[in-house]
Amino acid sequence: MNDVTSRRQFIATGLTAAAGLGMLPAWASGRAASNPADKIRLGIIGTGSRGAGLATLIREMPDFDLVACCDVIPENLQKGLSLARKDAKGYTDYRKLLDDKSIDAVVIATPLYLHYPMAVAALQAGKHIYLEKSMTYDIPQAIDLVKKVKASGLIFQIGYQYRYYGLYHRVKEILNQNWLGKVTHFECQYNRNSNWRFPVKDPKMERAINWRMYREYCGGPLSELCAHEIDVVNYLLDSHPVKVVGLGGINYWKDGRDTYDNIRTVYDYPNGVKASVTSVLSNAYNGYSIRILGDKATAEILRDKALIYPETINNAKGVVDGVTGATIAVTTQGQGVELKFGKPGEESLEPTVYALQDFADCVRTKKQPISNVETGRDGSIAIHMGNAAVDTESVQYWKPEYSA
Repeated sequence: MNDVTSRRQFIATGLTAAAGLGMLPAWASGRAASNPADKIRLGIIGTGSRGAGLATLIREMPDFDLVACCDVIPENLQKGLSLARKDAKGYTDYRKLLDDKSIDAVVIATPLYLHYPMAVAALQAGKHIYLEKSMTYDIPQAIDLVKKVKASGLIFQIGYQYRYYGLYHRVKEILNQNWLGKVTHFECQYNRNSNWRFPVKDPKMERAINWRMYREYCGGPLSELCAHEIDVVNYLLDSHPVKVVGLGGINYWKDGRDTYDNIRTVYDYPNGVKASVTSVLSNAYNGYSIRILGDKATAEILRDKALIYPETINNAKGVVDGVTGATIAVTTQGQGVELKFGKPGEESLEPTVYALQDFADCVRTKKQPISNVETGRDGSIAIHMGNAAVDTESVQYWKPEYSA
């Protein structure tokens, strides 16, 4: 039996043996509130596409009682209320929702530029917070929010749901067990073939509805798409980048937007690990993926599964590009072996459900969320560094005060 076959069999056997193990934490066991009095009274600020999606999940979760919704767009507000309790209150001013002392916690799912002021107001109102990614619009806001959350004693969770998904827990485990060998690179992409534009009935609402296309509201594809992958790399490495370079532009969708329609960044992590992070809005090939390159194997993470590709080291000599005696290149052979995780059926569940379950558990027990204000800070700073690197065509460095 050769080394390649042995390693492939080892990986396949290991994956099968580990598939039945409890890879998900205890909070994912389906524990629910035992009676209505135990339910967390929840309000959602922002019931557009993401907020309504969260409300759809929340209404099926016995831990929560969705009692209030807020949105400045009437259609969005009505959608949110249709998913809430029958007597839920509707607001167009989020401050009035926060004034309701009977509300225990809020979900904030608004455009990025509103995250910081709304989160600060919710902290001042004594509400626990589930804040959608990314955490803040700029670096000073990220640093300040850490201080405010720590001073508040409240639960503050960022909506990076993949930190709660058993697939990523399993990937982190095999990295720690050295299955891939020495990891040197991450290759991340989040591509779409779309102008990213929503229909607008009233031209006056163009920027409010299509806020992702304008810099005054967000950081473009890096903050709205690639944020998840930047957070995943931070999670898997237990670190943050030390510097970043990048290129980007508006080269396809010349429709008045000023956020990039393509961006390519390379983040440098401790020990020289590189993470390329790419988003292209004119081609959706392979859509979402993260490839982790080690000297023994490669892991490819897709939406709901991961594959392991063992390396074949071929040091045989041969004719390469006409050069006799050259070393034949290293190749990765065959089909990937699927990485199993959790219990049967768990791999098909929505990762956000696990994140929301943990939010409820943290509110009750006062433990810190896995995706918290400090990990959220690191992700936001990395995003802003990436955009700044592209804007200025220069290397952007992590400053000591970012981690203070």
